[in-house]
Amino acid sequence: MKIYTKTGDTGTTALFGGTRVPKHHIRIESYGTVDELNSHIGLIRDQDINTLYKNVLIEVQDRLFTVGAILATPPEKEVKKNGEKRLKNLGILETDIEFLENEIDTMEANLPPMTHFVLPGGHTTVSYCHIARCVCRRAERLAVHLHELEPTDEQVIKYLNRLSDYLFVLARKLSLDLNADEVKWIPRK
Repeated sequence: MKIYTKTGDTGTTALFGGTRVPKHHIRIESYGTVDELNSHIGLIRDQDINTLYKNVLIEVQDRLFTVGAILATPPEKEVKKNGEKRLKNLGILETDIEFLENEIDTMEANLPPMTHFVLPGGHTTVSYCHIARCVCRRAERLAVHLHELEPTDEQVIKYLNRLSDYLFVLARKLSLDLNADEVKWIPRK
């Protein structure tokens, strides 16, 4: 199979199930942003960080492929003609969200309390986390927008929300682990 199909040369692409839409469709923007997020998380995973974090990030990347598949499936294509769900083995479960919450709680137990917002930066790896967090927030906003236009699995939105929290706390934890300065944002008076 060749990587190029030429079917997108006119500015359209196929969703899961075959429906063709413009490449700027909100559904394409949604799962495309999730794909971008997944690439940024791969960049974090490629850094010299604790193996535990790398393993969590692999799990997150796996879940993001599931999120992408869900977002790539329009509601009218979720069920086959025989009534069977197309994505019967795919879904974001409450346990996926709880996994992120448990990881957040574990990391926060070893962090000083937050008294101010912090400026992104201090170390390249920490900055990558903040970039991924921002892309995650954009993916969440796009998924919410899509959900307003066409029903979408609400667990996807919840997962993306929790994942952005995880990425923020991971940035803080890596700042501590890497002895990076965590610069507080203090507004002018």
